Amino acid sequence: MSDFWVNLYKFPRFLIGAFLGFFLTTFQPIFKLLKNKKRVIVFNIILVIIIGVCYKILAKMIAIE
Repeated sequence: MSDFWVNLYKFPRFLIGAFLGFFLTTFQPIFKLLKNKKRVIVFNIILVIIIGVCYKILAKMIAIE
């Protein structure tokens, strides 16, 4: 039974490590692309468009005017 509690105490550290590993491996190619100044501008424009579209969709879904 003590092994159960030891494993239970280790779980939050594992969960944090798994999430960090996922995000680091996912966003590493994006960080490499952002070393070029032109690509940073294009990335920011695309990001603003995506956020704007998501905002408009959510505003229409919950009827905010």
